[in-house]
Amino acid sequence: MGILDRFRLDGKTALVTGAGRGIGQGYAHALAEAGADVAIVDIDGDAARRVAEEIRALGRRSLAIIADVTRKADIRRMVDTIIQEWGKLDIGVNNAGIGGWANAEDMPEEEWDRVINVNLKGVFLCAQAEARVMIPRRSGKIINTASMSGTIVNRPQNQVAYNASKAGVIHLTRSMAAEWAKYGICVNSISPGYTYTPLVESPEVRDMIPQWLKDIPMGRMAQVSDLQGAVVYLASEASDYVTGHDLVIDGGYTVW
Repeated sequence: MGILDRFRLDGKTALVTGAGRGIGQGYAHALAEAGADVAIVDIDGDAARRVAEEIRALGRRSLAIIADVTRKADIRRMVDTIIQEWGKLDIGVNNAGIGGWANAEDMPEEEWDRVINVNLKGVFLCAQAEARVMIPRRSGKIINTASMSGTIVNRPQNQVAYNASKAGVIHLTRSMAAEWAKYGICVNSISPGYTYTPLVESPEVRDMIPQWLKDIPMGRMAQVSDLQGAVVYLASEASDYVTGHDLVIDGGYTVW
């Protein structure tokens, strides 16, 4: 098999959480273009259905699944639906996440819980459910969205809960990789840097962009397309000997 063929995902089934927009939508498109059938999972049903139609337009099968990643029953139903419809799950991309800015000394407990529950607990619950159907088949790829914020401290915005949650995702990824390697499951994470999505159009974010650009050696924010190659690589046979790895895609931000 040639090297480019090893990046193909023909015959594979995948799910992407938080796929109704932004990075998750870009991941879903990339996996479909590489040949996979892709389930679109989002808490926003309209967004999930819209992206599922986009995947079908690429000639691949797709499902729109409404799920809250902090609810174990939702996650069980998410995986059960895919197994019932497609018979297997080869690739799980656990991308759903939220932000949140607050000074550490003022942060309400409820805000801490909200961020940690979605960004860390949600990734764990999804990966756990995915692994349970992958283990009997002794194969699978699990890819978690972390962030360069799990390695550095964001500035000028204060994001103690977000930073901590993403650091947790990175080490959770390593821990699961160690446990599940014996079952033929590879578990890795992708850590984007500052990425241009609709969120940055809001006034409170737009004002911070000049500071971010000063700290990025490449002098620009990432586009979602800059992340697509990574998810295809980690989902494909080309990465079969890669596990427990955090792939940082930040334009050089963390080298300083």
